[in-house]
Amino acid sequence: MTSTAFGATKTATVNGTTLAYREQGEGEPVVFVHGGVSDLRTWEQQLPAVGRSYRAITYSRRFARPNQDTDPGADDLMLLGSEDLAAFLREIDAAPVHLVGNSGGALISLLTAMRHPDLVRTLVLEEPPVVSLFVKSVPPRPMDLLRLFVTRPRTAIAILKFGVGTIARVQKAFQRGEDDKAMRIFGHGVLEKEPFERLPEARVEQMRDNLSELRAFVLGAGFPPIGDDDVRGIRAPVLLVTGELSPALARRLTDRLEELLPTVERVEIPDASHLMHEENAPAVNDAIVGFLGRHHARPMSPPSP
Repeated sequence: MTSTAFGATKTATVNGTTLAYREQGEGEPVVFVHGGVSDLRTWEQQLPAVGRSYRAITYSRRFARPNQDTDPGADDLMLLGSEDLAAFLREIDAAPVHLVGNSGGALISLLTAMRHPDLVRTLVLEEPPVVSLFVKSVPPRPMDLLRLFVTRPRTAIAILKFGVGTIARVQKAFQRGEDDKAMRIFGHGVLEKEPFERLPEARVEQMRDNLSELRAFVLGAGFPPIGDDDVRGIRAPVLLVTGELSPALARRLTDRLEELLPTVERVEIPDASHLMHEENAPAVNDAIVGFLGRHHARPMSPPSP
């Protein structure tokens, strides 16, 4: 990580921690929320594109670079990430906001819309891992998985593959101190092997920079509970974004969100996987800007004479 990697960042102190952020442009605020093994750098191609018409803001979540690293044994709790985001929005006067999230950042954005609906204008969600809509833990408990096999066998198979083939192996690698192996297993699981292997070296280094955050999550409490009614209760318009090359689980989970959300649109990004905003930035930027244009705040009509 170079000394210039996080140049021109500001900081905001919320909930006892300091979060680095960048912003560009003016107008309605749009805040980008990164996923695991990432930080604010992942949105470098979105900040100027969205900043031409909006106040675009990227920030690094708790424990992500250049913020303070995790304490040994800390748990990266997504519910705390949601509370950090809510406090951050208030601190920088960015509410109500359009939230754009990737992966775990998309889940945190979803949680924020559930817990703080007054702060959220719209949501753009890139494949949030809403596995707790189906099972209580990952890897899944046998009884949860058996019940799911009866109603949604393809989803059950995808969750089993992710839980046993990815998360359990990542946990074991971290416990053995094999951090680089854990990173590769996780990358293959969430991106598929080919998209991960063609990542630029700078992106792989960003993952290495943020491995302690992934360790804290996979060895911690895991995914927070979410129920169908929680999703049905979201009133903000939502754009669901999937990658053409993403693993089957991402599509199955997005399918369920599409079934539950009251106001929802969906778009698939060609030639892209789970990091679609990096892999095919022009298509993602067009989707974001188009969606925001359809849902920006309408000016109030002047009173009748």
